[in-house]
Amino acid sequence: MTVAPRWSERALAYRFRDLSLLEQALTHRSAGGRNNERLEFLGDALLGMVVAQALYDALPEADEGYLSRLRAHLVRGETLAELAAELSLGERITLGPGELKSGGHRRASILANCFEAVLGAVYLDGGYQAARDLVVRLLRSRLDALPPHDELKDPKTRLQERLQARGRSLPAYKIEAVSGEDHRQRFTAACALPELALRTAGEGRSRRQAEQAAAAAMIALLETEDV
Repeated sequence: MTVAPRWSERALAYRFRDLSLLEQALTHRSAGGRNNERLEFLGDALLGMVVAQALYDALPEADEGYLSRLRAHLVRGETLAELAAELSLGERITLGPGELKSGGHRRASILANCFEAVLGAVYLDGGYQAARDLVVRLLRSRLDALPPHDELKDPKTRLQERLQARGRSLPAYKIEAVSGEDHRQRFTAACALPELALRTAGEGRSRRQAEQAAAAAMIALLETEDV
Protein backbone atom coordinates (compact mmCIF):
# COMPACT_ATOMS: atom_id res chain seq x y z
CA MET A 1 0.00 0.00 0.00
CA THR A 2 1.22 3.45 -0.84
CA VAL A 3 -0.24 6.18 1.34
CA ALA A 4 -0.92 9.44 -0.50
CA PRO A 5 0.46 12.27 1.64
CA ARG A 6 -1.98 14.68 0.02
CA TRP A 7 -4.90 12.86 1.67
CA SER A 8 -3.54 13.40 5.19
CA GLU A 9 -2.68 16.99 4.41
CA ARG A 10 -6.15 17.64 3.01
CA ALA A 11 -8.27 15.63 5.46
CA LEU A 12 -6.21 16.06 8.62
CA ALA A 13 -4.39 19.29 7.82
CA TYR A 14 -1.28 17.44 8.98
CA ARG A 15 1.85 16.41 7.06
CA PHE A 16 3.50 13.20 8.21
CA ARG A 17 7.25 13.08 8.38
CA ASP A 18 7.13 9.29 8.65
CA LEU A 19 4.47 7.98 6.29
CA SER A 20 5.00 4.43 7.53
CA LEU A 21 3.17 5.44 10.71
CA LEU A 22 0.15 6.53 8.69
CA GLU A 23 0.33 3.35 6.65
CA GLN A 24 0.33 1.28 9.84
CA ALA A 25 -2.59 3.29 11.26
CA LEU A 26 -4.63 2.52 8.17
CA THR A 27 -3.89 -1.23 8.19
CA HIS A 28 -6.51 -3.46 9.83
CA ARG A 29 -5.38 -6.61 11.59
CA SER A 30 -7.24 -8.73 9.02
CA ALA A 31 -4.64 -7.66 6.45
CA GLY A 32 -1.90 -9.38 8.46
CA GLY A 33 1.56 -8.10 9.29
CA ARG A 34 2.07 -4.73 10.92
CA ASN A 35 -1.39 -3.42 11.83
CA ASN A 36 -2.98 -0.57 13.72
CA GLU A 37 -3.94 -2.20 17.03
CA ARG A 38 -1.06 -0.74 19.05
CA LEU A 39 -1.59 2.71 17.56
CA GLU A 40 -5.28 2.41 18.38
CA PHE A 41 -4.38 1.77 22.02
CA LEU A 42 -2.24 4.90 22.06
CA GLY A 43 -4.81 7.03 20.25
CA ASP A 44 -7.58 5.96 22.61
CA ALA A 45 -5.63 7.17 25.64
CA LEU A 46 -4.67 10.40 23.91
CA LEU A 47 -8.25 11.12 22.83
CA GLY A 48 -9.58 10.67 26.37
CA MET A 49 -7.00 13.05 27.80
CA VAL A 50 -7.44 15.77 25.18
CA VAL A 51 -11.23 15.69 25.39
CA ALA A 52 -11.13 15.73 29.19
CA GLN A 53 -8.93 18.83 29.19
CA ALA A 54 -11.01 20.58 26.52
CA LEU A 55 -14.19 20.01 28.55
CA TYR A 56 -12.50 21.03 31.81
CA ASP A 57 -11.38 24.32 30.26
CA ALA A 58 -14.66 25.02 28.45
CA LEU A 59 -17.01 24.28 31.37
CA PRO A 60 -15.48 25.64 34.60
CA GLU A 61 -18.78 25.26 36.50
CA ALA A 62 -19.62 21.71 35.41
CA ASP A 63 -19.45 18.92 37.98
CA GLU A 64 -17.52 15.68 37.54
CA GLY A 65 -20.59 13.64 36.60
CA TYR A 66 -21.57 15.94 33.73
CA LEU A 67 -17.98 16.17 32.48
CA SER A 68 -17.68 12.37 32.51
CA ARG A 69 -20.90 11.93 30.56
CA LEU A 70 -19.83 14.54 28.03
CA ARG A 71 -16.48 12.86 27.54
CA ALA A 72 -18.14 9.47 27.08
CA HIS A 73 -20.49 11.04 24.53
CA LEU A 74 -17.62 12.56 22.54
CA VAL A 75 -15.32 9.53 22.53
CA ARG A 76 -17.93 6.81 22.03
CA GLY A 77 -17.63 4.55 19.02
CA GLU A 78 -20.57 6.11 17.18
CA THR A 79 -19.01 9.58 17.33
CA LEU A 80 -15.59 8.33 16.20
CA ALA A 81 -17.14 6.39 13.32
CA GLU A 82 -18.95 9.57 12.23
CA LEU A 83 -15.68 11.51 12.31
CA ALA A 84 -13.94 8.76 10.35
CA ALA A 85 -16.68 8.86 7.72
CA GLU A 86 -16.37 12.65 7.46
CA LEU A 87 -12.67 12.15 6.71
CA SER A 88 -13.43 9.41 4.13
CA LEU A 89 -11.21 7.20 6.24
CA GLY A 90 -12.93 4.00 5.18
CA GLU A 91 -11.66 4.44 1.64
CA ARG A 92 -8.09 4.45 2.95
CA ILE A 93 -8.18 1.38 5.21
CA THR A 94 -6.27 -1.73 4.12
CA LEU A 95 -8.37 -4.82 4.93
CA GLY A 96 -7.94 -8.54 4.54
CA PRO A 97 -10.00 -10.35 1.85
CA GLY A 98 -12.70 -11.46 4.30
CA GLU A 99 -13.30 -8.02 5.81
CA LEU A 100 -13.12 -6.41 2.39
CA LYS A 101 -15.78 -8.77 1.04
CA SER A 102 -18.10 -8.19 4.02
CA GLY A 103 -17.92 -4.40 3.72
CA GLY A 104 -15.50 -3.80 6.58
CA HIS A 105 -14.59 -0.35 5.27
CA ARG A 106 -18.10 0.76 6.30
CA ARG A 107 -18.22 -1.02 9.68
CA ALA A 108 -18.50 1.45 12.54
CA SER A 109 -16.13 -0.41 14.88
CA ILE A 110 -13.39 -0.61 12.24
CA LEU A 111 -13.79 3.08 11.37
CA ALA A 112 -13.69 4.14 15.02
CA ASN A 113 -10.62 2.03 15.79
CA CYS A 114 -8.83 3.29 12.71
CA PHE A 115 -9.60 6.89 13.69
CA GLU A 116 -7.95 6.31 17.07
CA ALA A 117 -4.98 4.67 15.38
CA VAL A 118 -4.50 7.73 13.16
CA LEU A 119 -4.45 9.93 16.27
CA GLY A 120 -1.81 7.65 17.76
CA ALA A 121 0.25 7.91 14.58
CA VAL A 122 0.07 11.72 14.62
CA TYR A 123 1.18 11.71 18.26
CA LEU A 124 4.24 9.58 17.51
CA ASP A 125 5.08 11.55 14.40
CA GLY A 126 4.52 15.10 15.60
CA GLY A 127 4.17 15.02 19.38
CA TYR A 128 1.39 15.78 21.84
CA GLN A 129 0.64 19.33 20.69
CA ALA A 130 0.15 18.29 17.07
CA ALA A 131 -2.15 15.45 18.12
CA ARG A 132 -4.05 17.69 20.54
CA ASP A 133 -4.57 20.36 17.87
CA LEU A 134 -5.91 17.72 15.49
CA VAL A 135 -8.38 16.31 18.02
CA VAL A 136 -9.69 19.75 18.98
CA ARG A 137 -9.99 20.78 15.34
CA LEU A 138 -11.91 17.65 14.34
CA LEU A 139 -14.21 17.87 17.37
CA ARG A 140 -14.69 21.64 17.25
CA SER A 141 -18.28 21.63 15.98
CA ARG A 142 -19.27 19.03 18.57
CA LEU A 143 -17.48 20.87 21.38
CA ASP A 144 -19.38 24.01 20.40
CA ALA A 145 -22.74 22.21 20.52
CA LEU A 146 -22.57 20.10 23.68
CA PRO A 147 -25.87 18.46 24.70
CA PRO A 148 -27.52 19.52 27.98
CA HIS A 149 -27.05 17.43 31.11
CA ASP A 150 -30.34 15.50 30.96
CA GLU A 151 -29.89 14.41 27.35
CA LEU A 152 -26.68 12.57 28.28
CA LYS A 153 -28.35 10.33 30.85
CA ASP A 154 -29.30 6.91 29.55
CA PRO A 155 -33.02 6.03 29.32
CA LYS A 156 -33.00 3.72 32.36
CA THR A 157 -31.52 6.46 34.53
CA ARG A 158 -33.96 9.07 33.22
CA LEU A 159 -36.92 6.74 33.76
CA GLN A 160 -35.84 5.95 37.32
CA GLU A 161 -35.38 9.63 38.17
CA ARG A 162 -38.77 10.49 36.67
CA LEU A 163 -40.53 7.83 38.71
CA GLN A 164 -38.72 8.68 41.93
CA ALA A 165 -39.58 12.38 41.53
CA ARG A 166 -43.26 11.38 41.39
CA GLY A 167 -43.10 8.88 44.24
CA ARG A 168 -43.71 5.92 41.92
CA SER A 169 -42.35 2.39 42.18
CA LEU A 170 -39.28 1.53 40.13
CA PRO A 171 -39.63 -0.40 36.84
CA ALA A 172 -39.09 -4.11 36.43
CA TYR A 173 -37.07 -5.40 33.46
CA LYS A 174 -37.23 -8.86 31.95
CA ILE A 175 -35.55 -10.47 28.93
CA GLU A 176 -38.37 -12.06 26.98
CA ALA A 177 -36.62 -13.44 23.92
CA VAL A 178 -33.18 -14.09 22.45
CA SER A 179 -32.83 -14.82 18.75
CA GLY A 180 -30.10 -15.21 16.15
CA GLU A 181 -26.75 -16.98 16.11
CA ASP A 182 -24.37 -16.68 19.04
CA HIS A 183 -22.28 -13.94 17.45
CA ARG A 184 -25.30 -12.01 16.14
CA GLN A 185 -27.90 -12.32 18.85
CA ARG A 186 -30.90 -10.03 19.24
CA PHE A 187 -32.49 -9.51 22.65
CA THR A 188 -36.04 -8.43 23.42
CA ALA A 189 -36.65 -6.88 26.84
CA ALA A 190 -39.80 -5.75 28.61
CA CYS A 191 -40.10 -2.78 30.95
CA ALA A 192 -43.11 -2.96 33.30
CA LEU A 193 -44.69 -0.51 35.72
CA PRO A 194 -47.24 -2.69 37.55
CA GLU A 195 -48.42 0.24 39.66
CA LEU A 196 -49.56 2.04 36.50
CA ALA A 197 -50.42 -1.11 34.51
CA LEU A 198 -47.98 -0.06 31.78
CA ARG A 199 -45.59 -2.20 29.76
CA THR A 200 -43.20 -1.54 26.87
CA ALA A 201 -40.68 -3.60 24.92
CA GLY A 202 -37.36 -2.91 23.25
CA GLU A 203 -34.78 -4.75 21.17
CA GLY A 204 -31.00 -4.61 20.98
CA ARG A 205 -27.80 -6.52 20.31
CA SER A 206 -27.25 -6.99 24.05
CA ARG A 207 -29.36 -7.22 27.20
CA ARG A 208 -28.36 -3.69 28.12
CA GLN A 209 -29.34 -2.25 24.75
CA ALA A 210 -32.69 -4.03 24.83
CA GLU A 211 -33.45 -2.77 28.34
CA GLN A 212 -32.43 0.76 27.41
CA ALA A 213 -34.71 0.63 24.37
CA ALA A 214 -37.61 -0.59 26.52
CA ALA A 215 -36.96 2.20 29.04
CA ALA A 216 -36.90 4.79 26.25
CA ALA A 217 -40.23 3.47 24.99
CA MET A 218 -41.64 3.73 28.52
CA ILE A 219 -40.52 7.36 28.84
CA ALA A 220 -42.26 8.16 25.56
CA LEU A 221 -45.40 6.39 26.77
CA LEU A 222 -45.40 8.27 30.08
CA GLU A 223 -45.07 11.56 28.26
CA THR A 224 -47.99 10.63 26.01
CA GLU A 225 -50.07 9.65 29.05
CA ASP A 226 -48.80 12.71 30.96
CA VAL A 227 -47.91 10.52 33.95
